[in-house]
Amino acid sequence: MRLRALLENDALGLRLLGGEDELDRTVRGVMTTDLKDPSRYLSGGELVLTGLAWRADPSDAEPFVRILASAGVAALAAGEAELGDIPDDLVQACSRHRLPLFAVNESVAFATITEHVVRQVSGERAGDLAAVVDRHRRLMTSGPAGGGPEVVLDLLGSDLDLRAWVLSPTGRQIAGAGEPLESGLAATLAGEHLAATRTGRRGPHRLSLAGVTYSLFPIRNTGRGPAPASRDVRETVLSDWLLAVEADAGDWPAARLDLLQGVTQLIAVERDRRDAARTVRRRLAQEVLELVQTGAAPAEIAARLRVAAPVLLPGLGTAPHWQVVVARVDWEQEAGQGTPVDGGPVAQALLEEILVDPATVGAESADRIAVAHSGDEAIALVPLAAAPLPDSEDEGPATALGLHADVLLAAVRAPLSSGLADDGRLTLGVSAAVHSAEGLRGALEEARHARRVAAARPGRVCAAGHHELASHVLLLPFVPDDVRRAFTARLLDPLRDYDRRHRAELIPTLEAFLDCDGSWTRCATRLHLHVNTLRYRVGRIEQLTGRDLSRLEDKLDFFLALRMS
Repeated sequence: MRLRALLENDALGLRLLGGEDELDRTVRGVMTTDLKDPSRYLSGGELVLTGLAWRADPSDAEPFVRILASAGVAALAAGEAELGDIPDDLVQACSRHRLPLFAVNESVAFATITEHVVRQVSGERAGDLAAVVDRHRRLMTSGPAGGGPEVVLDLLGSDLDLRAWVLSPTGRQIAGAGEPLESGLAATLAGEHLAATRTGRRGPHRLSLAGVTYSLFPIRNTGRGPAPASRDVRETVLSDWLLAVEADAGDWPAARLDLLQGVTQLIAVERDRRDAARTVRRRLAQEVLELVQTGAAPAEIAARLRVAAPVLLPGLGTAPHWQVVVARVDWEQEAGQGTPVDGGPVAQALLEEILVDPATVGAESADRIAVAHSGDEAIALVPLAAAPLPDSEDEGPATALGLHADVLLAAVRAPLSSGLADDGRLTLGVSAAVHSAEGLRGALEEARHARRVAAARPGRVCAAGHHELASHVLLLPFVPDDVRRAFTARLLDPLRDYDRRHRAELIPTLEAFLDCDGSWTRCATRLHLHVNTLRYRVGRIEQLTGRDLSRLEDKLDFFLALRMS
């Protein structure tokens, strides 16, 4: 608003004392102060209200006005309640510094002026921002992007004093204005959003953490019209972005809610544009996958990999190593529920997000990941710039060792579990790194086997890596449940019954004895027992089960029974 608009409102009780030529200045805020030096609280453009309590003698006026002028305030309004007429020394100081000066009638409270200015400025800012949002939407739907989500988030901060962030469904920050969200907080917000979406609650969803309220807005439309009403939420819940705003939207007027809806649609347009840019990488992955699955010659696969390498790792001088990651999202289907959800595209979008380092900020960080989908599976072709180093101790997702299944899901397991709710499962398998086209078929099969191992485990989000395929761990999940129960009961139930009746701790003794490779001395030391006491317990185990713990076969049976129990 302009200064002259203040004089047009009689209810404000303002009288102009100087600065008539400066009345076209813009008022961006209001501040009340009686400090001699209020500079630390000024940012420019304010209407400063003062009761003149800072003025002890006429010499105080000059430094006070000089401070205001240097800070770029719009004008000074002095109250007449304390001193009556405004002192001439203040009028003259304002004239020297070209600072407009108003007198405030003693019958008018500063709160009345403050409320009027704040209401006018907020309304104008919201209108200005709405116009900017609309202009950017038109630009982004018809031409190059106008700076991306960061531009409109900056506007939310500067014009509406709203801190906001765009987050992926795993809680990774896509864009933000100012300080980034702490990763744990971002994951919590994403999980709450996914859980609320799955229960059918309408956004914005509100959440209070550590005394701060956040409002979560879904970013699900592309700005080109609403999504079909019949669309199953499970098709998009694990891939949609969200807008997190540090504010309580529960008491917002409809105009502000509509404005934020426009912001989400604007960001969705940019999301749609960036997804379209993934088409080339997805097509490369699909072509390689088809060649591998149809048994094409290694030379043909190698040629296709040479095309993919510069796209995924620009500037790399030598051919990279590759890993294959297979993911699958399965939804339980109740009778009469309608058409089953196609898990392939869901897993594809989700895998593209999971394979990005959670600490990476920005949407472009997924530009080096090629993911295809075949049926209900999503298959990622991941380039590694360095050769595998078996002795490396670094287990981060971007090391020379490549990707690790547990590390991949550690940061995203909690929010994704909220999105999967009680009817979905995500399973993921990771291959070892290979350095040639000849090894790619084996890597694909290895990743698929690892995913099946993960699928045999309990939990909504499970992963397994290639290192687990060379162990008995691979075999145990595929033992039928009835066989597993019968096997463990036959060997361990007599020991459990004896422990329950006599508190003898035969099961813990058996576990320690096997873990010590049958060493009497080491096992007795671990259990803090005399060797003779240990021999007595082992003898009782053999008597109850009819087995001999000096025989390798019986040791192995006990070991497997303990692992399956």
